[in-house]
Amino acid sequence: QVQVVESGGGLVQAGGSLRLSCTGSGYPFDDHAMAWYRQSPGKEREGVACTDWNGSRTFTIDSVKGRFTISRDNAKKTLYLEMNNLKPEDTAMYYCAADLRRASGGSWCLGEYHYWGQGTQVTVSS
Repeated sequence: QVQVVESGGGLVQAGGSLRLSCTGSGYPFDDHAMAWYRQSPGKEREGVACTDWNGSRTFTIDSVKGRFTISRDNAKKTLYLEMNNLKPEDTAMYYCAADLRRASGGSWCLGEYHYWGQGTQVTVSS
């Protein structure tokens, strides 16, 4: 049974930091690209960052570049999103995704993912 589980969300003041984690099981974790997405109420889901199978190649969207860092530890079967200098507009439910089926949206590693977690809420107060 495939499981993708996010953790690490919470409430933080603007300028603060959080580290999200995502563990995957039931599938070959280190065979696949992975990504972080986010969605806030009334908005479409947005790809935030993604990585290839071993973390050697990554992509982040412009609005978080320099503040967010994606990484992975395949030995621990865990994907991370280090978020610094958080802003109120970063408030959203953050989702982990694994096994890219088709890239789209102008990025080589954002697109249609096969496995999704339930999400972890990040709230940034001003």
